[in-house]
Amino acid sequence: MIRKNAIALISRIRENASKLIVSELEKHGIKGMAPSHGDVLMVLYHHERVTMKQLAESIKRTKPTVTILVNKLVDLGFVQKQKDNNDSRVTYITLTKEGEKLRSMFFEISDKLNAVVYNGLSNEEQEQLHNILEKILDRF
Repeated sequence: MIRKNAIALISRIRENASKLIVSELEKHGIKGMAPSHGDVLMVLYHHERVTMKQLAESIKRTKPTVTILVNKLVDLGFVQKQKDNNDSRVTYITLTKEGEKLRSMFFEISDKLNAVVYNGLSNEEQEQLHNILEKILDRF
């Protein structure tokens, strides 16, 4: 029997993953941060400074959505915004010292989440899972 409930399963997986992330953040005393903020932090952990446009492209979100995410991280003290000296339309985002302090905790939580997702899957199954999800995403 072929089941057609992939979206429901993906939705429940995402919900549980978000709960795990929020729970782990709270264990580390971080409140008010959502899992979607992790996308922003991940980009900044790999690039010292990015523009809002680069950030939006990297995390595949609209500029207004990225603005909301970044503003929340600014309010929490983890990132800062700085206008370009030559072009005031360009805004750079960088980590603060507080944001940099989150780096090891961020990767620890990421490792924990990946352990849940990939536990018991062979390398081949992990690759198949990734490829199937990419195919589905590309259709949208």
